[in-house]
Amino acid sequence: MNPLPLEGITVVSLEQAVAAPFATRQLADLGARVIKVERPGAGDFARGYDESVHGQSSYFVWLNRSKESVALDIKSSGGRAVLERLLGEADVFVQNLAPGAARRLGLGAAELAERHPSLVVCDISGYGNTGPWADRKAYDLLVQCETGVVSLTGTPDDPAKVGISIADIAAGMYAHSGILAALYERRASGVARPVEVSLFEALAEWMGSPAYYTAYSGTQPARVGAQHATIAPYGPYDAADGRTVLLAIQNEREWASFCAVFLDDAALATDDRFRKGSSRVARRAELNAIVAARFRELTAADAVKLLDEAKVANARLNSVAEFWDHPVLAGRDRWRDVGTPGGTVRALLPPATPGGLTPRMDPVPAVGEHTESVLRSLGYDTDALAALHAGGAL
Repeated sequence: MNPLPLEGITVVSLEQAVAAPFATRQLADLGARVIKVERPGAGDFARGYDESVHGQSSYFVWLNRSKESVALDIKSSGGRAVLERLLGEADVFVQNLAPGAARRLGLGAAELAERHPSLVVCDISGYGNTGPWADRKAYDLLVQCETGVVSLTGTPDDPAKVGISIADIAAGMYAHSGILAALYERRASGVARPVEVSLFEALAEWMGSPAYYTAYSGTQPARVGAQHATIAPYGPYDAADGRTVLLAIQNEREWASFCAVFLDDAALATDDRFRKGSSRVARRAELNAIVAARFRELTAADAVKLLDEAKVANARLNSVAEFWDHPVLAGRDRWRDVGTPGGTVRALLPPATPGGLTPRMDPVPAVGEHTESVLRSLGYDTDALAALHAGGAL
């Protein structure tokens, strides 16, 4: 079996919730050894979010496979000494503790650079380590609100958050890519540069299109539910059998084909009311009434067949259960079995893995499952472990 690209890289992470665990799980997928330092007893508080997966949290199972869990009280003298030894042998340190906590513990990037100059340090925060909101707590929904995402989602009457933790996910993705870039730089120049990512700035990047649209048009994109704010027709329609089908018109060629094949009215494509994209958006309600009437004459299967014939992109509005059993995931063999403390679960392969390589898909750890083995690898013997236990470090 070919080695994975990050084999030989060791990551130590003081992580919790979503953003940092997502970044480090992706590093583990690519072969890195990830040592997750958790609080003795409770561990990462995301373990307690729910009990839906064999008694484990759905968040935790998703984000923490292939890691080694070390239960360590880093505020104790013994625990801090263990952490320093871990960092002395690590390539990467990742933390997303509460605002200012890492600096108070002497674990800021500047302090660590003095003690461990070859260590790539990645700090993940809510609003950045500096600036007016450096000490402000941030959670996903709050960041969705502050960046304006919630003002764009939902209906005209009811704003809504995105149904998954996009601020955390965005930060985890940028932390992952930033760490890879820093490791590449370290190999090329010998310099270990710090990486800083905030939830706010990660999601601010995703706001690029509506931000430009608003700043230069003077008008914010409308909140139109599952429709597109600036393209029509583009969104969901109910078929005769009660199923919902979404379609997406991207250009004038598709619009003409849609009119001729799906609506059975080729002349509508050149109707002055709907001739241009901006005209169709301006008369969205009138156009939607025409499209909806046609959908009411068709089952979802017949509607999809006609849309495919017209070469118009479309999708069914699936439930999460339907996604879980999606034929694309099954047909492309994307599922693997992964162990958890409560039993085996299905897990999706990582979306991006270099061709010819098999990503790491090891079990999700119990709290402190690897404490003894990791500490013994650092040179702690039975007596030293007993002393750490007695001192409350483990």
